[in-house]
Amino acid sequence: MDHAGMAFSVVKIAPLQNEIEAGLLRDELTERDIPHCIISYHDSAFDGLFQLVRGWGHVEAALEHKETVMLALEAIRQPHSESGSGN
Repeated sequence: MDHAGMAFSVVKIAPLQNEIEAGLLRDELTERDIPHCIISYHDSAFDGLFQLVRGWGHVEAALEHKETVMLALEAIRQPHSESGSGN
């Protein structure tokens, strides 16, 4: 989908816990063709100090996609059970 020329309000949707979570969410939102921005709080000048205080970062997207982004993030954060317990 081409989003050029479309106007929408971008808002901070949710905090992200780490780089792996951010990557998984980025992949999921890209696959769903949802425009978004992953913001990391890392700053090499302060050797990652802000990430210790503020968390890893956050995701931004259009307000109209907030529910979809939150559902995708919740799915990523769900613990995945191993199939076949070996019993």
